[in-house]
Amino acid sequence: MSTAAVARVAYLSSDVLVDSRPSLTAESSFATAYKTLSKQGTDPKPIYSLPFGADPGSTLSRHSSVGLLSYSTESQPQLLNRLVVHLNDLANSPLVLHVAVQDDLTDILVLRSSVPFVLYSHTAQQAHDNALVASRLARLERKPVLHAFVDVEESVDEVQEDQVLPFLLKESNAIVNGSVLPSDEYTPALYRSYVSAAITTAAFVRRPVRALTEQGARSPQIVIFTLGRVTADFNIDDVSFVDISLLNPLPASELLRYIPPSATRVIVVEQVRRWTTKWTPLYLEVVSAVQQSDREDTPVVHSAVLEDGTSIQPLDVAKLIERAKSEPPSTRLRLGGLSPVPTKAATEAPHVPKHEGSYLKILSQLFGDRLEISNSPDLVPSQGQLATTPEFALGRVRGDLEQRQELIDLVKDLLQSYISPELHQLLSEWLLAKDDAHKSAQLGKEVVEVLKLEDNENPTVARILALQAQFPSISRWIVGSDAWSYDLGASGLHHAIASRLNVNVLVLDTVPYSTRNVVDPSRRKQDVGLYAMNHGDVYVASIAVYSSYAQVLQALVEADKFDGPSVVVAYLPYKNEEVPALEVLKETKLAVDAGYWPLYRWDPSKETKGQEPFSLDSDAVKNDLQQFLDRQNHLSQLVRSKPVLASEIVGSLGENVKEARRKRAQQAYQELLTAIDAPPLLVLYASDSGKAEKVARRLATRGKMRGLSTSVATMDSISIEDLKKEEYVAFVTSVAGQGEFPQNGRTFLKTLNIAAARGEKLFDNLKFTVFGMGDSHYWPRAEDAHYYNKAGKDLDARLAQLGGERVADIGLGDDQDADGPETGYKAWEPLVWKVLGVDAIEVHEAEPEPITNEHIKAASGYLRGTIAEGLEDTTTGSLAASDTQLTKFHGIYQQDDRDIRDERQAQGVEPAYSFMIRVRMPAGVCTPEQWLVMDQIADEHGNGTLKITTRQTFQFHGVIKRHLKKAIQDINRTLLDTLAACGDVNRNVIATALPSRSKLHRQTWEFSKAISAHLIPRTTAYHEIWLDKKLVAGEAVKDVEPLYGEFYLPRKFKVAVAVPPLNDVDVFANDVGFIAITDEKGGLTGFNVSVGGGMGVTHGNKKTYPRAGTVIGFCTIEQGCEVTEKIMLVQRDNGNRADRKNARLKYTIDRMGLEVFKGEVEKLLGYKLQPARPYTFDRNIDDFGWITGDDESHHFSCFIENGRVQDEPNGDFKTGIREIAKIHKGTFRLTTNQHLIISDIAEEDIPQITELLKKYKLDHLDQSGLRLSSSACVAFPTCGLAMAESERYLPILVDKVEKICEENGLRNDSIVMRMTGCPNGCARPYLAEIAFVGKAPGSYMMLLGGGYYGQRLNKIYRDAVTEPEILAILKPMIKRYALERQDGEHFGDFVIRAGYIAPTESGITWWDRAGGEGEWRETSA
Repeated sequence: MSTAAVARVAYLSSDVLVDSRPSLTAESSFATAYKTLSKQGTDPKPIYSLPFGADPGSTLSRHSSVGLLSYSTESQPQLLNRLVVHLNDLANSPLVLHVAVQDDLTDILVLRSSVPFVLYSHTAQQAHDNALVASRLARLERKPVLHAFVDVEESVDEVQEDQVLPFLLKESNAIVNGSVLPSDEYTPALYRSYVSAAITTAAFVRRPVRALTEQGARSPQIVIFTLGRVTADFNIDDVSFVDISLLNPLPASELLRYIPPSATRVIVVEQVRRWTTKWTPLYLEVVSAVQQSDREDTPVVHSAVLEDGTSIQPLDVAKLIERAKSEPPSTRLRLGGLSPVPTKAATEAPHVPKHEGSYLKILSQLFGDRLEISNSPDLVPSQGQLATTPEFALGRVRGDLEQRQELIDLVKDLLQSYISPELHQLLSEWLLAKDDAHKSAQLGKEVVEVLKLEDNENPTVARILALQAQFPSISRWIVGSDAWSYDLGASGLHHAIASRLNVNVLVLDTVPYSTRNVVDPSRRKQDVGLYAMNHGDVYVASIAVYSSYAQVLQALVEADKFDGPSVVVAYLPYKNEEVPALEVLKETKLAVDAGYWPLYRWDPSKETKGQEPFSLDSDAVKNDLQQFLDRQNHLSQLVRSKPVLASEIVGSLGENVKEARRKRAQQAYQELLTAIDAPPLLVLYASDSGKAEKVARRLATRGKMRGLSTSVATMDSISIEDLKKEEYVAFVTSVAGQGEFPQNGRTFLKTLNIAAARGEKLFDNLKFTVFGMGDSHYWPRAEDAHYYNKAGKDLDARLAQLGGERVADIGLGDDQDADGPETGYKAWEPLVWKVLGVDAIEVHEAEPEPITNEHIKAASGYLRGTIAEGLEDTTTGSLAASDTQLTKFHGIYQQDDRDIRDERQAQGVEPAYSFMIRVRMPAGVCTPEQWLVMDQIADEHGNGTLKITTRQTFQFHGVIKRHLKKAIQDINRTLLDTLAACGDVNRNVIATALPSRSKLHRQTWEFSKAISAHLIPRTTAYHEIWLDKKLVAGEAVKDVEPLYGEFYLPRKFKVAVAVPPLNDVDVFANDVGFIAITDEKGGLTGFNVSVGGGMGVTHGNKKTYPRAGTVIGFCTIEQGCEVTEKIMLVQRDNGNRADRKNARLKYTIDRMGLEVFKGEVEKLLGYKLQPARPYTFDRNIDDFGWITGDDESHHFSCFIENGRVQDEPNGDFKTGIREIAKIHKGTFRLTTNQHLIISDIAEEDIPQITELLKKYKLDHLDQSGLRLSSSACVAFPTCGLAMAESERYLPILVDKVEKICEENGLRNDSIVMRMTGCPNGCARPYLAEIAFVGKAPGSYMMLLGGGYYGQRLNKIYRDAVTEPEILAILKPMIKRYALERQDGEHFGDFVIRAGYIAPTESGITWWDRAGGEGEWRETSA
């Protein structure tokens, strides 16, 4: 039969097979054939059998990169309609969709426009041959192919098993091969692809394989095209029959070949009895082709529906022709037997936007088989469009609940009658557990089985069996959009809220926060949550999946448990489906932070228990509630309904504001007194990095020394009205991104631009001058040259346009000048003094020395500063600027959420400050108990996620100031700490994770801990500030730092320990590297010592560069700590403390000379290092999956993309690791590639841990080699130094680049790709084979040629590229690599050999020959 033949071809030709079951219990005929083939000893293939109703799209997407993927199913409308959503994502995948149809092609033709190739077979032999064509087409052209066939019982001449694969792999030039061609070229190219595959198949099977098959008259007057199962083995005068086998592509020229000049009438017969629109698809194709022809007399075209085509007689055809002659062309004709036409035309299910699928997916994951979406789009084909309305769904729910209540009553009645003890017990247990999600279904199943065996004619039993579907406790949901909010009564939403039924309503609000005001003013949207809360008996929650995933889960579970109506309003802001998830995330954060979309839960059932029914879950809203109350937003109404809440939270705010205003007024008065007689100068600056601020403050200081009254402020701090009153103003600005203004000057510039657009002249009195700071080499391409100092130039032009008088020409500071910006500044500053008439004044007073990090460290009292006092200050979420430099030594960075920084500034509130905490954990090893506490800290004090860093430790993000101390105390409770995790000290010591050599790992772990302990700062400030341990006898005991001194180190200091052949730690990226050397038995004898590695660079500053470490000798294990100490001391005493950009050890070594530096170290040691010993590295990536150590211990390496441990819709990874930690008896090892090893797993725990890995999808290692080798830093939204996205963007870029790899057969080949948001190099990008370093949002510096095992630096290939440019560069490069690489040659080596990029011999030469080589060299400005 057809299905068996198609299944055989699919099995023999595919790498992976996916099959959908036709019902809950039945097995598909395809699966039966697959099992038979597997038992016959045929090469076994992975087969995924999907349950009835399951969406196959995700499974197909997961395996879309294999050689050939085949999907088989019987025609099911809901299934095929769901598939439409995924076909766009599968557009360049080698996929064959085999669909068995019966007597209607309506559902298949719905997919026609979404699939480039569509074949149709109505005989078994044709199905077999077309299955071969489809498999070859998909494999060769890497495009989806839909093969629809009629399942008939006929004999088939099948090809031999061992000939199928050679046939598929037979050489042929691909025509499309995944490419996207112009629309006018696309169909002809696809058709040529089909013809090529058909000819090859025909030669293989020795039978004709044609797109269209003709029989009948040679010069017909009537041409009948047939699409469907037509048996017409007869000839009729002047009539030709054309049987269609190829539905897509079907060029008009090919159709016209079968309509000769003699034809006066064309009839298109299609087997589409359920087609709902007026014109059928093939009919439209034929009409279009006829209209394109250049014939003078075009034939008349009729449409006909094929009924039962198996018994067509000449008389039926004659009747069809007669009707065609007598009826107008618009009349749809019929051919065949009297099969009943459906009286109720099915309607196509509405499309569900992809973003909205996230909430539906969560519902599905939470409630599984219990979930029932009562207005599911899947009901539309059978029930019509009304099926999606809340009224329909509510009626359906009401009916189901009434039936369930009837079932309960019947069960109670049956218990009163005479029944068996077994049945009595089961019914009693079910009644007790009828609302239990799991027990109700299982007990109901057992009750039904017993009832069926009962010899009882009791009508109650019969009715119970009829209602058996109501035994399980169902979670019933109605899902709708915010369109329901405009008219609660007409939409039916009011009826659901007031129904008192146990039903849950999920309302999705998709209006982006940034466009919230761009609406029809005549339409007012109701606050559904507030409306529902006023009813008093309704559970209400406001959620946002892109803000708090945990709160979403909690709210949905609570809604399901609530006995009564539940309304959950869910935020999902997007304009269209093309909007990336990253934009949805940013819009959500803005809305939640601004109070536009507060997160809350209202559970009226808690009131009966004496608990507070209202829970506010958005932390930022709590902190700034008073400001939100002043704005008429959602939350203001919520709080008004609970006045006590408002008074409790904001009661003390008024006094704080009054005190702050009083101090500010006093300060302003004092400044006014000193400025009465002096000419005023206002200096306004815009600065992100602080450089422009320093210049502005220096200018103001020098003005005061000349007798001027000067003041300094950010541009955004002054209003236009206040600026009008100023006379002399100097503006200082740097540049951010692509010529943009720094963050604290953007609102000011926007205001100027608005005024300029109105043609206003604001500044009649203003006399101004501007100094801009930039880098002429930052954007080296000619087309980008205008970005240089663009902010300063734009400001200068705009002020003049608005009426200001330019009293001194604009000054431009260039980082590329000999003295950097100072060159331009020295020429500009005298012009300012001349304008103000103070240029002749001689200044004899010494200019105050600028405050640097060295001053802050020296004055800090050994890292104390005023941190303790700052923690007590509740008026701000930040610490003092000087203290933020000191907290780094305590493992803490102050940050703010940059996604919402502009919005908060517009609201007049301070940035959303939070802190990042980094743990000190040598070699990245922790116990399960420690992991559980880290997990708890992330939930209680952080943003709910853990970050595994490239320094092999934990980072917590989003810790607000009041949680800071408690979080650090919790960390210390686990015998871990954060001291020296950051700052100008030795940071966390990293070591190769090495699960395969357990004994060696234990030795290197102990060695790492020894170095870390030896170099830890000795100050007691950490314990005083965070752990509340006071100094003995006041200040009688003074701190001392025997190694660091009061100034500590010039810059950070990093140590790594590597164990060849694995260089996962990138040992040469560290200030000091130890390379383990073993003896013949594998025992550790000592280490080769590497010095001078470092990653940090400043864009455009050629005095900065990355450097790979240099091996200087060998030391024993016992000498290791001492060697590290002496290297650090030489750096302490010789490092550049005047310029932090040149303060790292790498610059010290290159300035002193390697031999001189080594000599200084050996002088301190008192002995010479031994000569370095041989070693070999072969990779710097992690090994994944199960690994057995040399001591028979068991380990599992999990892939954690970019180190972010969190629960997400695709997998609850954080929950999974937590559950594993509860039973695990060994350790966890964090890797420097940001992954996790579950280490030393006990033999008896392997089955349970394996099950947990599977349950939480932690064992999914079928990632591409590129993805497994990728790494990214955090960057936006928290890192203050980030210039572009990194962690949030790299997975998106990898998706696109790995498709290029897969197209070229490189799916499993490792290519090390890394990305950072700034040039500081946290993810070690300068050692990667491909790297991207952020320069501006969406723009990256691209580097190529790093060594695969971290032995060689890469080099700049392009100074600035966007995503389209990245893909355009990599596509031909990767293809060439796949074709021309030598055995064992890695990508980084290939791009050098192929001449794309020059090798980097040393850090000093890193900038040399940047921009590519030869024909690939970038043209500079």
